[in-house]
Amino acid sequence: MRGGDERSGALFSYVDLEARVGKDHPLRTIRGIVNEALAALSGEFSALYAGIGRPSIPPEKLLRAMLLQAFYSIRSERQLMERLEFDLLFRWFVGVGVDDAVWDHSTFSKNRDRLLEGDLAAKLLSAVLSQPRVKRLLSTDHFSVDGTLVEAWASMKSFRPKSLSSGEDPRNGSGEPPAGDGRNREANFHGQKRSNETHASTTDPDARLYRKGPGKEAKLCFMGHALMENRNGLVVDACLTEANGHAERIAALHMIEPRAERPRPITLGADKGYDAEDFVNELRSMNATPHVAQNTSGRSSAIDGRTTRHAGYAVSQRVRKRIEEAFGWIKTVAGQERTKFRGRERVGWAFTFAAAAYNLARLPKLLEAPA
Repeated sequence: MRGGDERSGALFSYVDLEARVGKDHPLRTIRGIVNEALAALSGEFSALYAGIGRPSIPPEKLLRAMLLQAFYSIRSERQLMERLEFDLLFRWFVGVGVDDAVWDHSTFSKNRDRLLEGDLAAKLLSAVLSQPRVKRLLSTDHFSVDGTLVEAWASMKSFRPKSLSSGEDPRNGSGEPPAGDGRNREANFHGQKRSNETHASTTDPDARLYRKGPGKEAKLCFMGHALMENRNGLVVDACLTEANGHAERIAALHMIEPRAERPRPITLGADKGYDAEDFVNELRSMNATPHVAQNTSGRSSAIDGRTTRHAGYAVSQRVRKRIEEAFGWIKTVAGQERTKFRGRERVGWAFTFAAAAYNLARLPKLLEAPA
């Protein structure tokens, strides 16, 4: 018998949100891990808020909503709030009831900015990895490191000479733009010599002009760094620096040093960009074996047969490439290929938070796998 096309729904619903989500849905595992990590950070949240006044959006709900934004590639807070309005899965994960009103996107952004002031992204990453069921998945002996460029939220037209005052047009030396030009007027940089020593972005002064390699275009960007453990390819540390030729090696030493303070030596895999004598010697001094790819293009390598003869060196060179999977997810899925924040601290917060989201996205399958 054909059913009727009834358009009016029931006045009341007695189905709980918990029953709407499948028992094998991966967000169930993620939500349990996230809730445990957020409970461990309760003291950190309390330090960010005043003891009196009107209650704001709970930081736990803010962070859960931001994780969904990363998981589902939602590009703005406005779209996130629209999705939260009608999606029962989103309401369940964040902790918003069926009948609860959703926040205005501007209110959400304003409350989120308070979290950006604290080092909560790194603490969330650490709180997730320190849980016993996650900790057993991590290697404490073998690591890989790499860096990637994060394009700044600033156009090349904002890269102006430092000697010019704000509002002054660099092409004619006057304080007014040429007649007939709009706000986003045409610009021709052909023949101009521009560098970070003489120019700076008026939109984001922390961004630096940087070229990824020969033949590549120069962009205003930052440099993100990640340290990966080699057993399951989870990111155990992340940070962001200004883009320059030494940033990758300095950040690598900063991230690996706490993990090298142990009697047993560890290994650190890296590409040939890390093949520098000072970097290799610094690793060896801190009881870390440098499994760095040899750079033999026109110069002698700092890595010799003492390292390459061991079978573990070849394994590290093969496994270290998995860190590109993390960068691909962070930049493509979590939307960090071009940041929407300005300032090194805020961009670094978003990059580290995306690294934590990447780990969470991979944990359901890793935890289900046989030991």
